[in-house]
Amino acid sequence: MPGRVREGETVRFTVFRFDPKSDKVPYYLEYEVPYRKGMTVLDGLLYILQELDPTLAFRYSCRAKICGSCAMMINGVQRLACETQVADLGRRVKVEPLAHFRVLKDLVVDIEPFLRQMEAVMPYLYPKEDVREPRVSPKEFEKYKSPSDCIWCGACVSACPVAATDPLFLGPAALTQLYRFAVDSRERDDVKPLRLLVADSEGSGVWRCHQVYACAEVCPKHIRPGSLIAELKRMTLKARLTGRI
Repeated sequence: MPGRVREGETVRFTVFRFDPKSDKVPYYLEYEVPYRKGMTVLDGLLYILQELDPTLAFRYSCRAKICGSCAMMINGVQRLACETQVADLGRRVKVEPLAHFRVLKDLVVDIEPFLRQMEAVMPYLYPKEDVREPRVSPKEFEKYKSPSDCIWCGACVSACPVAATDPLFLGPAALTQLYRFAVDSRERDDVKPLRLLVADSEGSGVWRCHQVYACAEVCPKHIRPGSLIAELKRMTLKARLTGRI
């Protein structure tokens, strides 16, 4: 039962293993990991790597919920290994690579397609030419404060049922960043219509989102991409009706 594991007891980690260079099909290996108070899933994986099996491959960096590189499936849910407490999972922990991403080795997935989607929405500001320091009101800042917290972990894309079946769809993370810059008053006026044109794409834009909100369920930063995409739909439709795109 979650929360019942005690210091010094062992937790069974069931870990997905697959090396395309040598394995024909994926398989799972089980490891017994001694539990200590405050142990995260990443701590458990590091114990396996350092003490039990140096061939295990996985990504991690900051260990502080900032870089997003340790996103993976933990007990069937997209989570960050660095923040997921073993005590909340119990004596059995199943670790797999992010769903709907191509596996490079074990828990390491190919994030290049995801990064290309992010790049496609121009996730940076084209500032207006003004020698003065730009000012933003607290009300405006609230619009993009949450989407600015995105750490590009890919968990929302992995959970999205549309992204799972349609490689052309930009996905919740990219569209969230598109919204974030589309509502920023500091950006040049000639750039905003370009962003809304990207959002309006029939094959890859906001109209492919089915508003399932699975993205919000797994976001480690508590962003609600589905709600922001809904707002982006309204912005895009208004721009259409007023002839701005």
